[in-house]
Amino acid sequence: MPSPTLDAIRAHDLCYAHDGRDVLHGVSVALRRGTVTAVAGPNGAGKSTLVELLAGVRPPRRGVVQRDGTLALVVQRPVAPDTLPVTVHDVVSMGTWARRRGSHRSVTPGAVDDAIDRVGLSGLEERPLATLSGGQRQRALLAQGLVQQADILLLDEPAAGLDRSSRDRTRELLAEEAARGAAVACVTHDDASIRAADRVLRLDDGRLA
Repeated sequence: MPSPTLDAIRAHDLCYAHDGRDVLHGVSVALRRGTVTAVAGPNGAGKSTLVELLAGVRPPRRGVVQRDGTLALVVQRPVAPDTLPVTVHDVVSMGTWARRRGSHRSVTPGAVDDAIDRVGLSGLEERPLATLSGGQRQRALLAQGLVQQADILLLDEPAAGLDRSSRDRTRELLAEEAARGAAVACVTHDDASIRAADRVLRLDDGRLA
């Protein structure tokens, strides 16, 4: 079997329009395996939109995205309503569903508990998601992404709502994912995370700065 290419994602000339107005203009990027890329820039610069285009959540108005490998997306806020009776263990287990449907890697026994432990939520496995703090919810969503062991890990502000210690741990986890060979990219406003990244993509008004 040929070795995988260095770039797990290649995107060329991406444009995206919202309410008839382009909010992303001709952006071309590549995400390399084994690296952490920080997507930085002011609010409204198009950072989250870019990540969603890379993940395939949104279709570009123009341009193409090529992906080589499995992909996991960690969003900033859960879509599920607070009334949905799901626990931390349930939320993290959802990350294994795609792999059960035919991924080339199987989920190892204890993978869900291990992911929960990595984000510091051990002991809260049976807590309903609705009873967690905003930071704890964000860590549960991060664990959902980690448990997938995906080739590409995209995150939209994974440190949002976290205290300093949790932000530091999140940076360590992303570095660990890159060390195992994943291509990691995260939207962030955290200066320490930007400094720690292998590469920084800066957006301003929908364009690469």
